[in-house]
Amino acid sequence: MQFLENLPPMDHLRSEKMSFVQLIMPVESSHRAISYLGDLGLLQFKDLNSDKSPFQRTFVNQVKRCGEMSRKLRFFKDQISKAGLLSSARPTLQPDIGLEELEMQLAEHETELLEMNANSEKLRLTYNELLEFKLVLLKAGGFLVSAQSHVVSQERELDENVYSKDDYTEAASLLEQEMPLEPSNKAGLRFISGIICKSKALRFERMLFRATRGNMFFNQATAEQHVADPVSGEMVEKTVFVVFFSGEQAKLKILKICEAFGASCYPVPEAVDKQRQITQEVSARLAELEATLDAGIRHRNKALASIGSHLLKWIIMVRKEKAVYDTLNMLNFDVTKKCLVGEGWCPFFAKPQIQEALQRATIDSNSQVGIIFHVTDAVESPPTYFKTNCFTNAFQEIVDAYGVARYQEANPAVYTVITFPFLFAVMFGDWGHGLCLLLGSLMLIVRENKLRSQKLGNFMEMAFGGRYVILLMALFSIYCGLIYNEFFSVPFHIFGASAYKCRDTTCSDAYTTGLIKYREPYLFGVDPSWRGSRSELPFLNSLKMKMSILLGVTQMNLGIILSYFNAKFFSSSLDIRYQFVPQLIFLNSLFGYLALLVIIKWCTGSKADLYHVMIYMFLSPTDDLGENQLFWGQRPLQILLLLSAIVAVPWMLFPKPFILKKLHSERFQGRTYGLLGTSEMDLDVEPDSARDHHEEFNFSEVFVHQMIHSIEFVLGAVSNTASYLRLWALSLAHSELSTVFYEKVLLLAWGYDNIIIRLVGLAVFAFATAFILLMMETLSAFLHALRLHWVEFQNKFYHGDGCKFRPFSFASLTDEDD
Repeated sequence: MQFLENLPPMDHLRSEKMSFVQLIMPVESSHRAISYLGDLGLLQFKDLNSDKSPFQRTFVNQVKRCGEMSRKLRFFKDQISKAGLLSSARPTLQPDIGLEELEMQLAEHETELLEMNANSEKLRLTYNELLEFKLVLLKAGGFLVSAQSHVVSQERELDENVYSKDDYTEAASLLEQEMPLEPSNKAGLRFISGIICKSKALRFERMLFRATRGNMFFNQATAEQHVADPVSGEMVEKTVFVVFFSGEQAKLKILKICEAFGASCYPVPEAVDKQRQITQEVSARLAELEATLDAGIRHRNKALASIGSHLLKWIIMVRKEKAVYDTLNMLNFDVTKKCLVGEGWCPFFAKPQIQEALQRATIDSNSQVGIIFHVTDAVESPPTYFKTNCFTNAFQEIVDAYGVARYQEANPAVYTVITFPFLFAVMFGDWGHGLCLLLGSLMLIVRENKLRSQKLGNFMEMAFGGRYVILLMALFSIYCGLIYNEFFSVPFHIFGASAYKCRDTTCSDAYTTGLIKYREPYLFGVDPSWRGSRSELPFLNSLKMKMSILLGVTQMNLGIILSYFNAKFFSSSLDIRYQFVPQLIFLNSLFGYLALLVIIKWCTGSKADLYHVMIYMFLSPTDDLGENQLFWGQRPLQILLLLSAIVAVPWMLFPKPFILKKLHSERFQGRTYGLLGTSEMDLDVEPDSARDHHEEFNFSEVFVHQMIHSIEFVLGAVSNTASYLRLWALSLAHSELSTVFYEKVLLLAWGYDNIIIRLVGLAVFAFATAFILLMMETLSAFLHALRLHWVEFQNKFYHGDGCKFRPFSFASLTDEDD
């Protein structure tokens, strides 16, 4: 224990020391001070107005103005995108302008754009109407000319008919009543011409036929040009129609149906010369409108290009101003209403930088009163802040996904940097697959600057964020693959010749009879001669299963040791004596002893049955071990370890609650007044609080909590050790899948003397390797390694119920903050 107490405090494992500070800022310098602190990004403000709604806060009007400016900027960005222009990534130089001047400029630009859009829309609508009118004139005119020629031929036929004109009128069909060439009168045949979307033409004709009971003639032709839809702006194919009918009621019905179907009706004169004259006038007007529209688009694009050159700078400026006013709304006015009072957390090392920024704000704002910055006491627990870089950030995020560490609690991410990719590699060990992962991670790292500025998909964004995790997983996979001696499941003689040879030259009995050892063991990793031998699977199973137990016991012991350093750091002697010590004894009396037996068996080459040893250690601890004895004194050692494990359970359960009760009663009676300043009892009774003030002690609750914790550890020691066997299971599954794809796909296809079959086999092998072994198996091993860290490792020492440090920083602002 003296050795452990003399160890250094492990400062790199702890979060940054935090200070609770108070700022008293004059109103005239508050805006600049908050802006400078946003550039610094090292102070987390506390909301002192949490009881007020957003509309009751001091700077609500400024926030509304910034929100309105953000809306205008989004409108400009949308207009630039629709026009197909690109906003300049490097804004042109422009003198710094204030928020009021920017607000006026944005209002002017919006008014100008809205006016241009309205005028352009009106011109476009007029242009579309004239274009439709021209198409109707061209098509409907042809219908009318053909109808008139048909009428002339019918008149000549009627003159030779024996019937009188009156009798004919009664028996004539609807189309044949359009006899006179002069304009139709009220009693004669009429027509309505117009244009409709081609997709509606069939339903439109059917509805007209039903409404008029068949007393109409419908003629249609596809328009030669597509017309822009006034709502969506898309080019739509349209159909020109002419409806011949008789009677005023039929006319009203047809017009209502045209309105319902969105058909546009245009008057077409029956005279051919008038049709030509109107067509020429409409064509001339269309040419004028087209020139006007082109000029308007050029003017609008010029205005949008001018806005786009400053758009990025304006967006950043407005976003910062809104963030500043949102932060100012978290502050309180003092009693004189001349100063703003703010509170927040900052790292201990950042205090000089914050003070320097506040001094600059005072000088730049020409304030006669300086900003007061002082450290004060806090009631709540400080937030947790770990310094990270692009390499360690992904590992810290893996730990934070489970839960943010308590303030200055030991950080598992320090060990996760190595243990996480290593446990992944134990399950994924194949140096061929590891090389593929290495190439992928190196590609992401080399193109890091380019990819960071691009918008990536969900999968690519996740892979890019964890590029250094993938890099270490690949390196450890190559290392473990060399140990397993697997390259896409194929063994190689990399580190010298094999230690085994066949009994004869043909090696025909290698699988049935076995091999003969004739030299020193293979230098590094698994001997390649095990592949294809009779004992390949039993040997690899035994190796990987025992290796999983060793790794699991080692990592769980590391977790328990970290709990000691946590207790030592927080000066909690109760946790050291009645939690760390019995847990260490219990785990190593059983599973630490099992790990020792595995190592001794490997070193001595004994044939002892470890299953038998561990089972009869509980059932018959005093019986003679016989051939299962691995070393002298094993039986008394097993009895001692079994008794230690039994004693460790009540040691964990009973002393701590009763000692806490005694300490509480002594504190309540004032006998140990000096203990009031320590955190031992408060941390034990109230694990979620950093408060020093007194709260009621509930012995039954503390005892039940300790009992649950003890039972969970005892049962978890068994289940967690068994859980590490997933390392063996997934490693075996990965190896066997690789073997199946290699032997049953690639080698099978290569056995045919046909280039097509070989290429197909190679393609299937590549597909299976890429999508099953490199994607699905990678994800599976990743999730299992994640589970081993979150559950089996971190539950030994890690509470993960802290609050993350979220400073006010302009660098963290995103588009969502608009």
